[in-house]
This record gives sequence, C-alpha cells and structure tokens, in this order.
Amino acid sequence: MLPRSDCSCSRRSFVRSAVAGSLLMPAILSELLAEDTARSASDPLASRPSQFPARAKSVIFLFMSGGVSHVDSFDPKPKLFADHGKSIKLDHPETRNRPGYEKLFLKRPQWEFHRHGKCGTEVSTLFPYMAECVDDLAVLRSLHADHSNHYNATLGMHTGSFNQARPSIGSWVSYGLGTPNRNLPSFVVLAPHMPYAGGQVWASDFLPGSHQGTLVQPGAEPMANVRPRVPVAQQQRELAALAELNRDHLERHDHDPDLVARIRSFETAFGMQMAAPEAFDLSKESDATLALYGLPRGGTKGFAWQCLVARRLVERGVRFIELIDSGSSNNWDAHGDMIGQHAPLAKNVDRPIAALLKDLKRRGLLDETLVVWTSEFGRTPFNNSADAKGREHHPWAFSSWLAGGGVKSGIVHGSTDEYGIRVAEQGVHVHDFHATILHLLGMDHTRLTYRHAGRDFRLTDVSGEVVRAILA
Repeated sequence: MLPRSDCSCSRRSFVRSAVAGSLLMPAILSELLAEDTARSASDPLASRPSQFPARAKSVIFLFMSGGVSHVDSFDPKPKLFADHGKSIKLDHPETRNRPGYEKLFLKRPQWEFHRHGKCGTEVSTLFPYMAECVDDLAVLRSLHADHSNHYNATLGMHTGSFNQARPSIGSWVSYGLGTPNRNLPSFVVLAPHMPYAGGQVWASDFLPGSHQGTLVQPGAEPMANVRPRVPVAQQQRELAALAELNRDHLERHDHDPDLVARIRSFETAFGMQMAAPEAFDLSKESDATLALYGLPRGGTKGFAWQCLVARRLVERGVRFIELIDSGSSNNWDAHGDMIGQHAPLAKNVDRPIAALLKDLKRRGLLDETLVVWTSEFGRTPFNNSADAKGREHHPWAFSSWLAGGGVKSGIVHGSTDEYGIRVAEQGVHVHDFHATILHLLGMDHTRLTYRHAGRDFRLTDVSGEVVRAILA
C-alpha cells in the first residue's frame, strides 16, 4: 500500500494520482473508483451493471477454426443421402469460374445421424459426446455469413465486420460490462496456434486497449513471465518508483485514455502474479474431474486442458473466454479429406466440450454461463465429383449451438433446404447471432456503441435482430 500523503488534495485528485500507482493498491483503488460514472476513463475495466437484467454473467466461446461441415454434424439431410451423385447447377462463390468445377454433384454425408436425448435432436456420429448433451442445447441450423474466405469469415464471426478490422465481440463485452475480477484479464483467449485473421480475432481496435483479449497458449507455462522474478520487498520499491513516474507522465498528458489503459495493464499484471498461476494450476482438480475431460494428471496441452481452464476462469470471474481448437496448419478446412481431417479434430474436442457442459451444470454455473459453439462457415453439400473426399467453403448455411445462460434447452431453430445448401426457414445472420449473445448478457446491441472517427460504431453494424425464439 502506498504511504499516506500529508499534502492537502481533493478526493478526485487522489484518485487520479492513484491510477498511476495502482500497481500497489488495486483493491483500494477499485473501491474509490466505484463512485465514478460507469464509463469513467480512469477505470475502464470497472464492473458495470448491464442495461437490463442479464441471464448470463460470462461467455465461453468455442470456435472451430476452418469450417465444420454442417451436413456431417448437426444438420441431418436424408435427401442428400438418397440423391448422392445427382448433378446440380449453382452459382457458388467457391466454384464460380474455377477450372474443374464446371459440373457439381451432390455428396452424401460421411457420418450417420441418430436422435438423442429426451428432445430427440439428431446429431451425427462425428460428435458422440456432444450428442449426449442435446437436452441442454439450442441448435441453430440456419446460420449464414457474408464471405467464403477463411480470413474474412473468421473476422466477421468475431467482429461483425467481414472486410476490415473492428473490435472483437470479447472486447465489446469487456467494454460494456467490465470485469468483477481485476486480478485477471476480462477477456482471455486459449489457443495453441494463431487462427485465420490472427490477433484481429481478439483485438480491441478502436476500443480502449484494456479490453483486448489476452492470449494464453497451452503448455507448461501458459502465461510466461507472470511469477515474480525478484523478492517482494524489492519489487515494491521498484513499483513505487514506477508509480511516481507514471503519475507525473499522466498529469502532463491530461490523463490520456491510452496511457490509462497501459497503466491499467500494469495493475492487472501485478494482480495476475498470484491469480493467474492459481487459475492455471490443475493439480487440485479431482481424478474424477480430470477423467471427465479426458485429461491426464499433469497434462498441460490439448482441448481438454483448454476446456477445464475455461471452467476455472469462469469461476474466477473472467467475463469472456474464447477457446480456439487449432490454427491454420491443422483445422477443419477439409477440402481434400473429410474423414481424414474432421474425424481426428472431432475426437480432440468432442469429449472435452461435453465435459465442460456437464461440469458447469453440476457446479450450478451453466445457468449463468453462456456457452457458444460455432465455426466461420459450413461446407458444401456437393463437390466437382460425388466421390470427392472433401468439401469446399460454404457461407450460405451452417450450424452452431448455444447452451446455458438464458437459452432454451433441447430445441432446434431454423432449417436449410433438403440438401443443406441454403437457409429455408428462420435464417440467423452473424449480426443476429451477435445481437442474441449480447442480449443474454443484458445488453441492447443497438445501444452498445462507441464513438470513433465521427460516427457511432457497434458490433452489429447497422443491422441484427435478437433471435427471441431461442430465449428461455
């Protein structure tokens, strides 16, 4: 704690000075700044009330990088099985003017579909563990996007913008709600490799820098250089000197928000010295819990590790956690071989995701945690040969699901045509998808705005409707 000053100064001046020295006193500073307005520039991460009663307190966003085939997973198409090999004509963005794709043929799914749970939702044998959880899922079979390129579609799914960088959905959530735990980032990304669109997936862009995602890569030391390298007393002396310099610098620059964000990152880093190692330490998890996720004791890699850590971060108040299952070198982009790529990736994520849902539910956390499973687009129900092993990119229609956090359970929303090529009923655009997620967190997507470059921006641009049919 900083020593008391004998100088006479106002409470406001003290708060402003404390911003620069908050590395040593995060708890005291948080109490003082609780009296500030919701969007006080001096504390951009302060926990803020939602615009209306929220159903979810936090989000776990499961992103399957590369494009999961909807007709091989959550969208059963008996007609596609029956008409395998039938010639069709389409002006599709992935086959237009592409040599060798002048003729297109329907291609049957590689996996069989079966009904599961009390609700009877059909899921393919690609995801046997997730199939056990259908009574907790709201499956969306009518999602559609605006681009067939990985980079653009991934950007769109994360930022609402398919063509240029904008703040990530996790950054918007952090900006709108802040965080209840100042010792951990409000937005954490767990990913072994960089996804398509790279760091733009979790960037804050024009929002204050304190709202950008913190990348954590599975391994023995998921957050490098967090533990103190010097004795505590020495560190306190160094931080006190740094606080003095920061305070003077901030005063000379009229409390510039970018400087405040940088100084706030130092505060978070200081708090993380104790909080982060504990959050990522799985040694106290029971054998039964580790077995549920399929994670060997001592394991520090794999999607099972990511899912278990996500549950622990939710317990500790992290607002938005994204899990990316792979990077561009190993993902769901199965142009050449559906079975060869989808099967091992499904095996990697299926059991851990089901375990995450079951674990959250048994701990009483699922009702206040929104779990989202999605990809950037689906895959074509056709190819240039009925015997082709792979499928191409398909933004016209694909599947996602949500669970917990105010979502109806055991339902299916929307449908595609008999072959899974286009949306047939109750289409859900990416903007609608985002609007619904924000709504469940207690935020009106049309009112969550930020003034930049002379206009108000929002995650859903100038469109988007809440999918109220899936709300509990």
